[in-house]
Amino acid sequence: MQLGFIGLGHLGKAIAGRLVDCGHELTVWNRSTGKAEELKATVAATPAEVAARADIIFVCLFDSAAVHTVLTQEAGLLAANLSGKIVIDHTTNHYRDVLMHHDLCAQAGAIYLEAPVLGSVVPASQGALTVLVSGREEGFNRAKPVLEQVGKHLFHLPEAGLASKMKLINNLALGSFMATLAEALAFAEGVGIDKTTVLDILGVGGGQSLVLNAKRAKLLAEDFSPHFSNALIYKDLHCLQDLAYENKRPLFTGAVVKELFGRTMAEGMGDLDFAAVYALFKQR
Repeated sequence: MQLGFIGLGHLGKAIAGRLVDCGHELTVWNRSTGKAEELKATVAATPAEVAARADIIFVCLFDSAAVHTVLTQEAGLLAANLSGKIVIDHTTNHYRDVLMHHDLCAQAGAIYLEAPVLGSVVPASQGALTVLVSGREEGFNRAKPVLEQVGKHLFHLPEAGLASKMKLINNLALGSFMATLAEALAFAEGVGIDKTTVLDILGVGGGQSLVLNAKRAKLLAEDFSPHFSNALIYKDLHCLQDLAYENKRPLFTGAVVKELFGRTMAEGMGDLDFAAVYALFKQR
């Protein structure tokens, strides 16, 4: 199938590579052209060119502002004929901004599916992500065969905005687990327990989780090359606070965890993997 892909960051490149491995012909665009070098894909000069070549266009960017730019810039997606096409957006958007993306694509005759994912680079390369999808059922059904090659688990929440809200709520748990594991590990080391032993015990005890399984090697090696960055989790938890404020709900653990990841930003660690929050606790 002829697919388009816009945004070749760590996650986007892994998803794009998975689609190529599944036999799809891919046309890609990224603001930095060098990101496409290792992909067996056609590199387009503009987002509009991607849209002209593909019936389904994937987008995977940092935030809602980047998505809006790709849609509306000169030679952006909306400059092409999008009638009958599907835009699948894997960006974790602000739950309010994503509504505008639905509207802009609908006005252009396209179906927009907000489709944030749970999981990072490794499961993306294996087609083992969890994909949360909001948007018209017609579009979801048409895109489902391709989405099933990206995600092991698909959840369709038809109402616009719900997938984005659920992704933020999931990242409350994700960020909280990561921060707690990091503090527990640094604390145990501080009282004289070997790091490997700590992780082994947490792995069969109170720390047993997908988060620990995914980040154990990074914590052991203190290799914080990014799969999912501190900047991204900080952004997501900020959006979650907006959601809590709008709904007049307290957000106890989320507020504390957001500020921990805010501290990683202040310490110049924004581009590192979010497991690097461990370094904050180890410093103490």
